Amino acid sequence: MCLQITPAKPVTSSSTTAPLLDHANAPAVGFIVLIAGAKLLLHLLLSGRYGYFRDELYYLDCGRHLAWGYVDHAPLIGLVARMALMLGGSLRVLRLIPAIEGALVVVLTMLIAWRMGGDRFAQGLAGLCALVVPIYLALDSIMTMNALEPVLWMSSIYLLVRIIQTGNSRLWAWFGLFAGVGLMNKHSTAFFGLAVVLGLLLTRLRGEFAKRWIWIGALIAILIFLPNLLWQVQHSFPTLEDLHNVRVSGKNVVLPPFKFIAQQILIMNPIVFPVWLGGLWFLLVGKGTKYRPLGWIFVSFFAMMMVLHGKDYYLAPIYPMALAAGAVATEQALRSWNFSAEKLWPEAVIICVILGTSTLIAPLVLPLFSPDNYIAYASRIGFKPAKQEVHHKSLLPQVFADQFGWPELVAQVATVYNSLPPETRSKTAIVAGNYGEAGAIDLFGPKYQLPPAISGHQTYYYWGTHGTTPENVITLQYSARYLGEICDSVQEVATHFHPWGMAEENDRIYFCRGLKRPLQEVWPDQKHWN
Repeated sequence: MCLQITPAKPVTSSSTTAPLLDHANAPAVGFIVLIAGAKLLLHLLLSGRYGYFRDELYYLDCGRHLAWGYVDHAPLIGLVARMALMLGGSLRVLRLIPAIEGALVVVLTMLIAWRMGGDRFAQGLAGLCALVVPIYLALDSIMTMNALEPVLWMSSIYLLVRIIQTGNSRLWAWFGLFAGVGLMNKHSTAFFGLAVVLGLLLTRLRGEFAKRWIWIGALIAILIFLPNLLWQVQHSFPTLEDLHNVRVSGKNVVLPPFKFIAQQILIMNPIVFPVWLGGLWFLLVGKGTKYRPLGWIFVSFFAMMMVLHGKDYYLAPIYPMALAAGAVATEQALRSWNFSAEKLWPEAVIICVILGTSTLIAPLVLPLFSPDNYIAYASRIGFKPAKQEVHHKSLLPQVFADQFGWPELVAQVATVYNSLPPETRSKTAIVAGNYGEAGAIDLFGPKYQLPPAISGHQTYYYWGTHGTTPENVITLQYSARYLGEICDSVQEVATHFHPWGMAEENDRIYFCRGLKRPLQEVWPDQKHWN
């Protein structure tokens, strides 16, 4: 069923332009509730369809070890994970958080369209586009920093729109609050901040730099971010070391400019491409030039990510404002073509086309099918998921594949561990080479009476050996050759295999008997940041 647009009062040609630049009507509350509610309900219904995502397992452990910083990410996700743990830590509780955040992005997109002068159709179109974008559907299905990022960025953009409209520079203080929290969520917010600076400098809004409130806002952002910055200094900037390791290892897939742009069109839903492209035109050279800083913010951030070879989804949080502007531009175009308010068929066609094509795309990014049915569907329509990292292989996209196999892996480890004689078992630790395996052991292991996992991967390295001095270790994601150098004997005790998981997780499990040196002495060699 297509979204029905309630007829508005006829708009005369003399009043066509003004409402599009300064809103005259109240926000379309009914549409906001309907579309944001649909987004929330969709994710809640599917939240338990598969299993815990690899990064979610890691973040839960970060929630158990709250700190002002972590090797590969900012600290806010640890606090969010702790909140989920306090509520039970179940998969549905965990996924409630990104579901709410995704619904808020829909709300913010519609409100930005309203503030730019969009009437009911523009607001509804903006919200619908934010709902059906594939990358949002995927990211809002799992708890990661990427789900919270668009909420914080678009809250800042909403404030910037209000600054443009009202000249109220005091709003920069609130902008600084959201920017600071954004930095505590994900360090890429620094690039967003730089894009905002460029957007102001390239427009008449550069005059804001002569006022105190923008500097007060910047100070607020810095003060909020300061604890993490001090943590980075105290630990010799591990995040920079981690990023350096990723770059020199060639871990991530690097796309040339043309393919990078093509991938953006794909992850944002090709049918929505004219909307956000039209929004960019509207902001930079169309009738929305009052909001030109937003256009330059978008262009600046897009260029930075393309030059720095960012992953395709790094651009996701910047798009809602372009979708909002594009929706307003679309409404403006329909009115300029003298479609009266009673003639709703052009609006209905647009809505139906977006809904129809998005319905075909949704199963590619949402866990609607069983894995085998997903593969059949993707094959039937000729879809092949793009890789984010060079060595990742799976029959499913990574966002799905990394949700399979964890309980089975822990059960295998438990079988090995509990088969050891009690005296040997008490002197045996479980060492994982990847934070996914370590997080799985810590989440599912207690019911098997397994000890906490030990790992040198990412922030687990800082958590060390938990004060233990094991004589033996059960290892995951370790090579027999290396274990032979540090153990008296190495025995392959199991092989993990899950048909739908990541291929690199289908690996051997070893029992390493008799460490030649205490684990604490070889611990520096276990450091693995990538």
